[in-house]
Amino acid sequence: MATNIRRPNGTKDVVPEQMYKWETVEEKMKAAAKRFGFKEIRVPTFEDTGLFVRSVGDTTDVVQKEMYSVTASSNDNYTLRPEGTAGVVRAILENGLLNGAMPLKLFYILSCFRHEKPQAGRLREFNQFGCEMAGSPAPEADAEIISLAKYVLDSLGLKNISLHINSIGCKTCRAKYHEKLKEYFEQYRMDLCSTCQERLDKNPMRILDCKSPEDQAIAANAPLITDFLCDDCKTHFEQLQQLLKIIGIDFVVDPKIVRGLDYYTRTVFEFISEDIGSQGTVCGGGRYDGLIQSLGGQPTPALGFGMGLERLILTMENQGCGFMTPETCDVYIAPLGENAVKKAAELAGFLRNGQYSAEYDLMHRSLKSQMKYADKIGASLVMIIGDNELEKGKAELRNMKTGEQTEVSLDESCLSTVDTVLTGEWLSQAMARGGDIL
Repeated sequence: MATNIRRPNGTKDVVPEQMYKWETVEEKMKAAAKRFGFKEIRVPTFEDTGLFVRSVGDTTDVVQKEMYSVTASSNDNYTLRPEGTAGVVRAILENGLLNGAMPLKLFYILSCFRHEKPQAGRLREFNQFGCEMAGSPAPEADAEIISLAKYVLDSLGLKNISLHINSIGCKTCRAKYHEKLKEYFEQYRMDLCSTCQERLDKNPMRILDCKSPEDQAIAANAPLITDFLCDDCKTHFEQLQQLLKIIGIDFVVDPKIVRGLDYYTRTVFEFISEDIGSQGTVCGGGRYDGLIQSLGGQPTPALGFGMGLERLILTMENQGCGFMTPETCDVYIAPLGENAVKKAAELAGFLRNGQYSAEYDLMHRSLKSQMKYADKIGASLVMIIGDNELEKGKAELRNMKTGEQTEVSLDESCLSTVDTVLTGEWLSQAMARGGDIL
């Protein structure tokens, strides 16, 4: 007996009954980004492996443990993207987007891939909404990108989400900080995991992001980057805090936040929820002022953030947030007989051209079975067509919620009747919600 093939561990099917949740989140994200002046971009699912090694960092967990890489030929090494920023920056440079109006503002919704232990809100294939801004070194840009992230979370109805911010400085700051970190961790070298023992020599700051509980306990008393900021980075961080207070965004300064990717500089931030267990970060981002230059471009300040859709939807479900009403059938046409089926096909075309969703029987079922089907798909109206209706050129349009019936013509003029009935239904629902029609 053949074994059933199942989806890979760490992946998820989104069935039609759940799609309305995804559509709610994606539509609100896109609307928010556009309101802030961001334009959509799409990039390939896989990139040259070197792109991620150079941008994300060869000492990060992502590069060392989590990437899905393949060799297409003896000279081609590709990796399924583990995050969105690197590919977008590559696209910015390759397509000359920095030659346009500045700052450049881009957003995207794409799938990412990381080989890590699946858990609540964390999958091996996950979907990410991201925004990137290039061109401005000012703290106002930091405040703007944080404002956009908060605007998205607020528009989704999320509550009890706290903003944590930190500054991890520039190359000048980190050179001194790395010396102190190395000095601190050296005394615990043999207690660190093998990966962090390597990081101690290459990039001790990465130890702060290790997921090992033992290493986290050691790192708890490590020196803080905020004690080593240069005057420019300290001023930038102070100005950002002032701006956030002015625009009314509450925050917590959290020196423990370093983010898991090497390209970050200065401002880093996370929006954290308590509703999805230990993996509570629903949004993370910050500055990456050196990334564009490291990938071959001119020195250009840049920053951005990413949000995992699975985590957001899980948090929304836990908090009881509202989603869009699932789309259902506006009109189901129940034909009885061969001639009625032909008329039903014609009427369905009229309705669809009139921007209504319409279905008719394709299974040659009895009227009773068709009515059960109409109920299952949530049809708002049902039109039954038999020999008598064909002869008269008219039928009854039944409201499935109220049971009320309205006479409708079996030609294109049926659109006006359907419009009147459905508009009345929508108004009734709006009034039941307290007059919220829009």
